[in-house]
Amino acid sequence: MTLKLENVVPWGRCFDEYVKMFNLMSDELKLNILDCAGGPSSFNAEMTQLGGKVISCDPIYQFNTEEIQSRIQQTYSTIIEGVKATPDKFVWGDISSPDELGEARMAAMNNFLADYPQGILQNRYVKSELPNLPFTDGEFDLGLCANFLFTYSNILSTDFHVSSIVEMKRVASVVRVFPVVTQFSGETSPHLQAVINQLSYRGLQVEVRKVDYEFQKGGNQMLWVR
Repeated sequence: MTLKLENVVPWGRCFDEYVKMFNLMSDELKLNILDCAGGPSSFNAEMTQLGGKVISCDPIYQFNTEEIQSRIQQTYSTIIEGVKATPDKFVWGDISSPDELGEARMAAMNNFLADYPQGILQNRYVKSELPNLPFTDGEFDLGLCANFLFTYSNILSTDFHVSSIVEMKRVASVVRVFPVVTQFSGETSPHLQAVINQLSYRGLQVEVRKVDYEFQKGGNQMLWVR
């Protein structure tokens, strides 16, 4: 299926948010990490600057820097206006307002855009999408997926979630998915229990773990699989 850029809503998180979302310890930052559905986050760029090893995969990486930057500019105001219209859906702490949120997200995406051309040359940004990854079995120590699985439970089926997590587990020793709530609702994904049941049936160890991060109300847990 061909991805159309006009269907993409780019929105990037930074290194500090990844650390909190996935409860990443200092020793884990030294691992070989896969960032699934990484989009325009700056995690890869910042980790690379710190000497870390991250490969990000996302279908958006078929587009060039100028195309992604243009799409960010087209959608940015709409996203911020949506946040301003629903401020009660969020926990305003480290980020204190919609405008500050916009500044933080834009800073992360600009960091990504600056790194993207070099990252493409270094094969750190790979055009790929779940549930089919172009990596070998056990290639990574840790697989992460932020704000995609469970977030879009209204359009992604239980089977898609299971297939995606099994595929991530094929290429990574440990998998972490954040959050486990559906976008904007703050309610636990209707797929979560069925996903846990099916993964457990396949012999995987599955836990829902609380993390020290909550921006979307209710979004303070990750799924941990090994």
